[in-house]
Amino acid sequence: MQQILNWQRLSAEQQAQALRRPVQETSTALREQVAAIIEAIRERGDAALLELTARFDKVALSQTELPMTRVRALAAQAPEKVRAAIDTAYGNIRRFHEAQQPSPISIDTMPGVRCEQRFAPMGSVGLYIPGGSASLPSTVLMLGVPAQIANCPTRVLMSPPNQAGELTPAICYAAIKCGVTSVYLGGGAQAVAALAMGTKSIPAVDKIFGPGNSYVTEAKQQVSQRAGGPAIDLPAGPSELLVIADDSAEPAFVAADLLSQAEHGPDSQVICLSPSVALLEAVQKELEQQLNALPRRDIAAQAMASSSLIATRDLAEAVAISEAYAPEHLSIQLSDPAQWLHQLTRAGSVFVGHYTPESGGDYATGTNHVLPTYGFARNYSSLGLLDFYRRYTVQTVTPAGLEALGSAIINLAEEESLDAHSRAVSLRLDSERFQRDRAQEESPE
Repeated sequence: MQQILNWQRLSAEQQAQALRRPVQETSTALREQVAAIIEAIRERGDAALLELTARFDKVALSQTELPMTRVRALAAQAPEKVRAAIDTAYGNIRRFHEAQQPSPISIDTMPGVRCEQRFAPMGSVGLYIPGGSASLPSTVLMLGVPAQIANCPTRVLMSPPNQAGELTPAICYAAIKCGVTSVYLGGGAQAVAALAMGTKSIPAVDKIFGPGNSYVTEAKQQVSQRAGGPAIDLPAGPSELLVIADDSAEPAFVAADLLSQAEHGPDSQVICLSPSVALLEAVQKELEQQLNALPRRDIAAQAMASSSLIATRDLAEAVAISEAYAPEHLSIQLSDPAQWLHQLTRAGSVFVGHYTPESGGDYATGTNHVLPTYGFARNYSSLGLLDFYRRYTVQTVTPAGLEALGSAIINLAEEESLDAHSRAVSLRLDSERFQRDRAQEESPE
């Protein structure tokens, strides 16, 4: 049974231990293993990917590509209720992300000096869909919908194969719905490396998206640091949930939410904070009862071993702990959540009230479930439409604008002893062409 900890009675070290993520510190061994996998893909491409797929996923493939004709055939096999659920989720996710469309900016910062901000979609994106113990069509939607709205020309989906050497019909149906342009089989660090550097069959992409385990997260960070390497979305690793609850909370609801994240994997972490010991004791009993009924009981039980039920002095202390922890998911199950919501900003996604299950955001409310973990919610944002665009600026200066602005540029350049910068302005101002164009500007007739 999960032990209840009293925050006030814990030492600073014990408090830190109660909040420590299972894989918060990347081991040297893991970094070296990932580096070796990346190097193998760089040297031997598809051959290395096929070998690593056979080793790690226990599936022997003859090729890395799953042809789109086969993807469409598999999609047609998805059960009607699954297709309907994907359609509903797709609609909500699309509506929420379409509302995030960026607006270009064009402004005259002074007469004759126009500055613009424009947006262009990423040319090619890699959409990594974790596999292993579960089929995740929801992640296809979370990555594929914004890529589709942004109109990224090349949308490459990559996911570990199932034991049949393919992908599930649900994943394929979601991929077709999102307009994925090509699909490849492979998982883990080796898939990230293939997307980053390209192989004979797999195109290198400009940016890699998608969550994964600690190997995937480490691989994304390593490839992004290579010369000419791709950008990555955010550090999205093993799932985590923090619940803040008071006496108004339903213990069964709280326990169900905690277990919904614990069943993701043994390296997931869930925490419940409450000033009510009675509530925590009731949650404790519910966890035991509900855990025994789960098909993925063993996985959830392993995650619960590094999870905590914590009694706090009051709700203010619970809020302070949450802000320090910066959870991926934050559930506020309180009688008056609005009173505290404005103070809870360090979270990937927030779920407010007794009838907002965390699994709603995982699937179908419309928000994105690719979120920062490991405490990165302090300085990273949830995935959104803007992540699929490049932002760039444009400036246009007329002769009159340069005449007005020139002295400021020259003086700053001279202050920094950058003579060529200064000359790039003074040469123009002293030229005969400038005099002609400036005169014509004043008398366009």
